[in-house]
Amino acid sequence: MPTITPFLWFDGQAEAAAAFYVSVFPDSAIHHVSRYGEAGREQHGQTPGTVMTVAFELDGQPFTALNGGPVFQFSPAVSFVIHCKTQAEIDHYWEKLGAGGAPEAQQCGWLADRFGLSWQIVPDRLVELLTGPDAAAAGRVMEAMMQMKKIDIAALERAAEA
Repeated sequence: MPTITPFLWFDGQAEAAAAFYVSVFPDSAIHHVSRYGEAGREQHGQTPGTVMTVAFELDGQPFTALNGGPVFQFSPAVSFVIHCKTQAEIDHYWEKLGAGGAPEAQQCGWLADRFGLSWQIVPDRLVELLTGPDAAAAGRVMEAMMQMKKIDIAALERAAEA
């Protein structure tokens, strides 16, 4: 089966972003860095020797970061979901990834990190509560979640039981 590797476009921050992400996730590493050369300079416009791509892995998922220039920006139209089992996991990823990000992007478990990349920090329990057989409980859980920035599992449980 082919591997799907998200390819992330940065404006000169690819190496810093990859280093940051591997510091946040367990079992993560930077695998290699490639640099721009003279070839293609008329197209890419980058200084020879500067970082072109960084191949890295976050907890088994491969990624590539590209220093492509200011042409494209990240948007919430694409986000990466982190499935969490515990509140401690939610708190860890929220604190680390949210540091330096845009506070206005924080809603319903979504955040944008300091590089503008969007993440969803989602407890497995949220999915269970929203897809369970009790439609009224699911509605109360949805209502509670819509009021949150960072997801609070205990508050979701209370809403389901109300």
